[in-house]
This record gives sequence, structure tokens and C-alpha cells, in this order.
Amino acid sequence: MALGLCGLLLPLALLILMVGAQEHSEKKSVHRSSFPAGFLFGTASASYQYEGAAAEGGRGPSIWDTFTHDHPEAIADRSTGDVAIDFYHRYEEDIGFLKYMGMDAFRFSISWSRVLPNGSLSGGVNQDGVDYYNNLINDLLDHGLQPFVTIFHWDVPQALESQYQSFLSPRIVNDFRDYAEICFKEFGDRVKHWITLNEPWTYCRSGYSTGTFAPGRCSPWAEGKCTEGDSAREPYLCAHYQLLSHAAAVKLYRRKYQKGMIGITLVTHWFVPYSNSKADEDAASRALDFMFGWFMDPLTQGDYPFTMRAIVGHRLPKFNAEQSKMVQGSFDFIGLNYYTTYFADSISLLKRLNASYDSDSHTLQSGKRRGVPIGTQAASDWLFVYPKGIREVLLYLKNRYNNPIIYITENGVDEVNNASWPLSKALQDDMRIDYYKNHLHFVEKAIREGVDVRGYFAWSLLDNFEWTNGYTVRFGIVYVDYRNGLKRYPKTSAHWFREVLNN
Repeated sequence: MALGLCGLLLPLALLILMVGAQEHSEKKSVHRSSFPAGFLFGTASASYQYEGAAAEGGRGPSIWDTFTHDHPEAIADRSTGDVAIDFYHRYEEDIGFLKYMGMDAFRFSISWSRVLPNGSLSGGVNQDGVDYYNNLINDLLDHGLQPFVTIFHWDVPQALESQYQSFLSPRIVNDFRDYAEICFKEFGDRVKHWITLNEPWTYCRSGYSTGTFAPGRCSPWAEGKCTEGDSAREPYLCAHYQLLSHAAAVKLYRRKYQKGMIGITLVTHWFVPYSNSKADEDAASRALDFMFGWFMDPLTQGDYPFTMRAIVGHRLPKFNAEQSKMVQGSFDFIGLNYYTTYFADSISLLKRLNASYDSDSHTLQSGKRRGVPIGTQAASDWLFVYPKGIREVLLYLKNRYNNPIIYITENGVDEVNNASWPLSKALQDDMRIDYYKNHLHFVEKAIREGVDVRGYFAWSLLDNFEWTNGYTVRFGIVYVDYRNGLKRYPKTSAHWFREVLNN
């Protein structure tokens, strides 16, 4: 009897284990049908990283042209975006990869100085630049792809930097609004999703606190070893005038041009307390306030987070009543860029360091704890793979900021550009497939938990100029052969997306 029962129970136990394993496997699988009807899949890009043609078609120089040429040592391989991946001339070919994969949309940014070579209306509109973006938008639509257009992705016209230091001056607000109006007027009949700014946190922190990005301003003791700047004040001025520029553009769009949706793209890491202590839990909360709340609180409540106001004090600019009203609610959706998660450790010693944005949060942020990484480290030293962090950020957005409409406008991972690899090895990017599969799993989970996510854009369609890393790392789903005429080859991840999106 006992033996007979065991004989029955053993196959039953095996069946339960097999079903459990199958459920676990299915849980991590990704299909278009797992997402709500109308959910958009796309890839993302940026003008300076992609276009090239830096001196063609009437384009004026941007601060990134100046920065890469004047400070070649700041770029890992001393490269520039002069040619980048020549998207300016090859966009028709590249749109073909989007169609191959079954994508629904493409996010790109407009080069401010390609439309306004001098940055403002006083220098005149460059019709060649307008024509270029008209042709790009029309080609996307002809292929059934929705254009998501970013108005500003870090490439301020050098003329405005030279005239009045661009985003350190209130003068930028009117110039940005005028530039945005040209975009709305010329392209708004076909563009239904506008993003005013990309990652103001990155732009203001790296450009004005560490000085490692253009325009390369920081205190003399900071990482960028700058000759001009103030890491304690300028990052906050930069963010303030970016928010006011964004709000002015949104106000104009809503009053005169609205035929679609307008939003802003913010980036944040998720933060895990370094320990279970109350101090480290508070540190994780402060880290979020100083990276994400810095922008989300004004956008939803009209003022900066209390923690920032308390710590930064008089160095933090103030909104007057009219500005606060204009900034609050100035979005139809939030674009979210998520890549990684860090530990947050409360370090009181930072209070005694030189004042700067980077020390103001009184946290030590790291992808490692006691030498152990929070997840696999990618090619970029700042990127640790932690997929469940995207769900945590999405739930945080839902619960703290009244569940806004969200598009994930960037999410991706890079590998080293290893010139010794044969093409077959370079195209085999299984780690990227795992990254996307696992992140999409947690996005889908967040949607089931009530987060209003409407789309997902992978970074990036193609390998490209990766800012201070130059061409030493590759984020692309499509491989670009830098040594052989910039030829394009789909990586394994491109074929994976085709299977996911077409089945």
C-alpha cells in the first residue's frame, strides 16, 4: 500500500515541479500580447549621438561640438560626433531596421542648431534643417511608425552659450520657447508626442557639478577639472531654467498648437538602502529626492522637495507664484529613462566636504556593497543590471505622484567595443536579450499593478557616440561597423525583438 502510494505520489510531485518550472519560464517570457492594446514599442536616439553632418545643411555648432574639439581628453577615445553614425544621410536605411523588428515608434531629437544655427530667431530659421526633419518624419509615417520627438537632448547652440551662458540665464526661457514654437508649427501636424527635455538631471549634474559633460563647468576641485563654474550653485540654476523653459513651451503648445501630447523625459536610478538602518533608509529617500524629486516635485506640486530646500537653502532658486503655477501640471505624460539601481549609504562626513550638488544629498551612492555588485556590471562603469528596479521606480511614480501616464523612453545596456572580435561574436548579444526580457517582465508586472505605462523605447536602435565614452561601448540593437564604412548589421537582439513583436 505504502509503495503503491509512493508510486502515485512521485509522478504527481514531478508533475507539480514541471508545471512550476513551466510557469516560472513563462513568467519571464515576453510577448506583445502580454501588454495592453495600443501599447507602443520603439527605440530611441539623439541628434548629436546619431546624425553627424556637423557642418552640413546649414547647421550651427553646439556646445558638444565645442566640448569634444576643445577637450578631446574628456572623451575616452578622443572622438567627436562630427560624423557619429551618419544617420543624417542613412536614416532611410535605419528606418528599415525598425520595420524589420516590428516596432511601432521611433524617438529622435531635433538638433536645435540645425533649425536655428544661432540659437535664436534673430539669426534666422535654417530651412535645410526644417526640410531634413520634415523628410525624416514623413518617412517614419510612411512606414507606419509614430515619431516621438525630443526638442532638446543636451546640444545647446554654442551661440547661446557664448552670449549668455545658456541655461544659467533666464534669457534661455524665451529662446527655448521660440525654438519649440518653430518645431510645433513646422512638424506638429504630424507629431503627436512631444518631449521638451531629455534628462535635465544628467545635463545639469554632469555639465555643471562634475563638469564631465558639455559645457564642462564645475568648481576647480571637481572631477572635470574645469576652469570655470560653481558646483554648489550652477547645477541648481541650470535645472531651474530648464524647468521654466519646459513649462513655457508646454504653455505655448497648449494654447496654440495642441494636437497631441506633450511631456518631459526624466531619468532616475532606483536606490536600495545600504543597510537596514533608519539612516540608510533615509539616505535612499534623499537620493531619490535629489535625482528624481528635483524635477517631479515642481512638475506636480510647484516647488522643490522639502529635503532639497532644507539642505541646499539659499543656493536653491525659488519659483515665484506665477512660475510655480506654470510649472505645476505642465505635462501630459512623463517619459522615464531607467538603466540601473544603486545602494544609498548615509555619510555624514560629506557635510564637511566642499559644497556641491553631488555632496548635498549626504549620501554615498554605489553599485557595490562591500565589493559585491548589486547586479552584473555592464561595459559602462555606472551601469549595473538590476531589472526589478524598473518596477520599483514605476510603482514609486504611481504612488507618490498620482499615477501619471508614463512612456519608458530609454532602457538598455552596453557591451565593450572590442575590435578583436569577429563580426559573428560582436552580433551575438545574448546579455542584451536577457536585459530587455527581464526589464519588460517587470514593466508588465507594474502595469498589472496599476501603473499607467503606455509604451517602451529601447536604447538604442544603433551603436552610437556615447558621450564621454565615445565609441568604446555599444548600446545598439543594430551593430555599426566603425572600421568599414559604418555598415549596419542586426544583432541577435534585433531578431529577438522581431520574434517578440510579430508573434
